[in-house]
Amino acid sequence: MNQLWRKQIRAVIRLEMKKTFFAKRGLWIYLLALAPVALFTAHTLVEIHFRGVRHEMSQKTARPLTEQDFSSIHDGMTRDDVVKLLGAPPVSRTGARRVQTGPHSFDQNQFEVMRYSNGRSELIVNLEKGAVTGIGINSGASLGQDTYIFAGVFQFFYLRLAIFFGCLGIFMNLFRGEMLDKSLHFYLLAPVRREVLLVGKYLAALLAATVIFTTSVALQLTALLSLYDSNIIATYLYQDHGWSQIIAYLGITILACVGYGSIFLAAGLFFRNPIIPAAFVLIWEAANPVLPSLLKQFSVIYYLRSLCPVNIPVDPGMPPLLALLISDAEPISAYVAILGLLAVSVAILVGSMSRVRRLEINYTTD
Repeated sequence: MNQLWRKQIRAVIRLEMKKTFFAKRGLWIYLLALAPVALFTAHTLVEIHFRGVRHEMSQKTARPLTEQDFSSIHDGMTRDDVVKLLGAPPVSRTGARRVQTGPHSFDQNQFEVMRYSNGRSELIVNLEKGAVTGIGINSGASLGQDTYIFAGVFQFFYLRLAIFFGCLGIFMNLFRGEMLDKSLHFYLLAPVRREVLLVGKYLAALLAATVIFTTSVALQLTALLSLYDSNIIATYLYQDHGWSQIIAYLGITILACVGYGSIFLAAGLFFRNPIIPAAFVLIWEAANPVLPSLLKQFSVIYYLRSLCPVNIPVDPGMPPLLALLISDAEPISAYVAILGLLAVSVAILVGSMSRVRRLEINYTTD
């Protein structure tokens, strides 16, 4: 009998795969999954452009400049002092700023912005009335900073929104979509146990969601790393635990699909209107940082956050709500997080099986 069930599950998966991957109403899921890819690709292209600008400026300087040259500039120096140390600026912009000097009187302050570059960093010198009033150094993107940017996008957008709503669109329609299309009775009239049908549909949707979202993660990382040369990439991968981080992100993505998929599959079986359970789950997941310890364990994001390989530092000036969202989850081991999420998902699927056994279709009401 088990062999028959396995064959039936494979048959259901084959039938569902085409509908899941190529459904017209699911095109928005691909756009949602690819949005971070577009973000990191744009980041890479912009940084490549500015690298070219910095390199071009460095070619126009009177002599090669160093970071030590940049550090020798300070507030209060005159323009002539700066030019004596660094040479004529390759890029300069002048103008006038209107300044109020009295109740009804105004004056024009002449200002100048001079830019220098050593090919890697850019020095920006602000002058007013011929004196330095401000200095800024732009070193461009670094892989260390970009790993934090990726971690932030992954935790706030990808897990909480992209995968969440993507799984909502994929798994919620496994049964509810068939009811709306008035085609579910074809499955229910077939000589297949309903539990087998549920497992087959769930595995097909899980495979589709996993392929879509892990491919997006791989493309995001590829776009991010393509900005750097092979030596920096090799150092990150083999010395700075880059491979372990990449594997962790892919694994977390798969677990997110497992967890949210089971929830939305059950929601499609128990509720006629998917907006109500989706809104409740979204609020519950967002409120996880302030929930009691016991209730936290009944959310997917609790386990996923515990597995994230990069902790985002909290800036003292950050808004309290955002600081709360990125505050570190209560420490639990990776094994407990993985097994806990799988246990929650299995429990939800078992409850869904009891529901699908009693499922009756009345298309006039459903």
